[in-house]
Amino acid sequence: MKKFALIALGLLTATAITVNAQEKKKKELTDDQKKVMKEITEKYDANKNGKLDPDEREKISAEDKEKMAKAGLGGGKKKDK
Repeated sequence: MKKFALIALGLLTATAITVNAQEKKKKELTDDQKKVMKEITEKYDANKNGKLDPDEREKISAEDKEKMAKAGLGGGKKKDK
């Protein structure tokens, strides 16, 4: 009986982990979001590597952060440390 309970617990745990991982997958960006990200990246990507590094992200203006937030990209929120 203990083996059955242990196996059941293991299966439930594995299922929960799998479901949680699927929920955390990156959501596909809309065409509007892609356009805004491309504009922001082109404007602030100082080293031209195609990504915004942390120091480049810090330089994004409040206006552009608002534009990102309106597009649903979370640009208007500041993370707590």
